[in-house]
Amino acid sequence: MDKHFPKRVSPLVLNFSYSKLKSSHEAPWLALDLFMLGLLVVNLVWLLFDSLYATSAFQSILNAISSGIVLAYAPVHDNFVLYDLAFISVFLFEFCVRWVAAVVRKTYVRWYFFPFIHWYDLVGCIPLGGARIFRFLRIFSILYRLQKYEIIDLRDTAVYRFIAFYYDVLVEELSDRIVVKVLSDAQKDIAAGSPLIDDISKQVIASRLPILTQWLSSVMVHVGESVEHQEHGVSVREHVQQSVGKAVRSNSQVSALKLVPVLGSTIENTLEQSITDIVTQSVINLLKDMTPEKIDDFVEHGIGRFSSEDQMLDQEVLKVVNECIELIKHHVSQQRWKASLQASSETAVPEVESPFDTAKPMNQKSTKI
Repeated sequence: MDKHFPKRVSPLVLNFSYSKLKSSHEAPWLALDLFMLGLLVVNLVWLLFDSLYATSAFQSILNAISSGIVLAYAPVHDNFVLYDLAFISVFLFEFCVRWVAAVVRKTYVRWYFFPFIHWYDLVGCIPLGGARIFRFLRIFSILYRLQKYEIIDLRDTAVYRFIAFYYDVLVEELSDRIVVKVLSDAQKDIAAGSPLIDDISKQVIASRLPILTQWLSSVMVHVGESVEHQEHGVSVREHVQQSVGKAVRSNSQVSALKLVPVLGSTIENTLEQSITDIVTQSVINLLKDMTPEKIDDFVEHGIGRFSSEDQMLDQEVLKVVNECIELIKHHVSQQRWKASLQASSETAVPEVESPFDTAKPMNQKSTKI
């Protein structure tokens, strides 16, 4: 959908595709819809006439036209409910036919979904004046099916663009206010020192800490065994060897061993290989010896203790978070639909010139809206 509204197009012209109508096999149903719509118009017009007939003012008007009309319609007015029931029986029969067709074609996931989705047809069959107006919703059902099968394109109409634009405006305004409200509440919780983080650590993590430490221990042991494995740990050992070799070669004292005649390079290579093996084995032992008790002790005495400087750092981080939320609120609060409306007004089609303008040549064509 084109977001730049309003675009000056015809409000009534529809692009009707006969080829799509033929390929969709919806022509019989469209004909049935039009027939039922005509029957509905007759029923509602008759209902309006019967309601007016019950008033003395309308009967006086009919008497002025022809007194025979009042006398002839009196028996019909007395039994109008029976005539209306005849229309209702036709509407109910057509509803059942569509229900069976929907079940056969598996239009919906469950067979009983049809009456809930087309509730307005059932409500319109109630023989009450206020309920009959729901039968007009069939018009929207027809338009929806035609749009679904691309027989018509409602998006090219000014009415659709008008409704779609202000629908987007309504949704944007509501969603923006909801988001701003949620972010404002989050800021209040942060400023008041919300105990959410503490509650999570105490009620959620603390109760499951043994399971978490056991899981973390098993993961670290598995990593250590993988590094120790002759095939799976090749890449890790090669990386350690390269790092150690680089560190050894950059060390001035070790580099001095090259000056030793004959044995200098051999000593350096042996030392590099020995350090690599020691570092690799130390990493493996560290990972494999990481028991749940050690992890729990590390969490309790290492991560669980914070200094005053850490608390100040936490406050600074919270300020950063609060400022970020404020920027998000400012961005969300921007009414983007106004910018879209202003952009569209700059590219709007010029207005139609007056046909009574004498300066305009008679053979010049008018500009279409």
